[in-house]
Amino acid sequence: MNLQSAWKQMRNIFESVENQVAKDLYRIHGIGVSEYRALQLLAEAPNSELRMQELASQLGLNQSSVTRLVERMERNDYTIRDVCPNDKRGVYAVITKRGRQIQDEVSKEYDNYLNSALDEVSRQHENQPIANCLRQIISGDGVVC
Repeated sequence: MNLQSAWKQMRNIFESVENQVAKDLYRIHGIGVSEYRALQLLAEAPNSELRMQELASQLGLNQSSVTRLVERMERNDYTIRDVCPNDKRGVYAVITKRGRQIQDEVSKEYDNYLNSALDEVSRQHENQPIANCLRQIISGDGVVC
């Protein structure tokens, strides 16, 4: 298999896993992948807050996309926006108590969603080597594929 073919297969596996995890998150918790990732970043951030542009950068989103994302999360009481006291132009996204509850809830099950999605892509024989390698990397046991 050449490099381009391997890359395409790996990308397809990642997309399949991502889509399956997204379906599970939404079906079970009513939350999207980007929302969960944003809550996770906010929960881990100092003071549970990030500047909007920093959140956008860490999520790989542009400014308008992260603004819409934070607006959706505000409507669900997962975040609030706060103005930087030193720079009134700076806006922070801050996780709320409800947002932290949802993030904690989802994080307890997230590995199960990933494993289930990897099981699903592994059903196709050609995906097994890459899926097995991903499992080794995720397990952190030091094995390099």
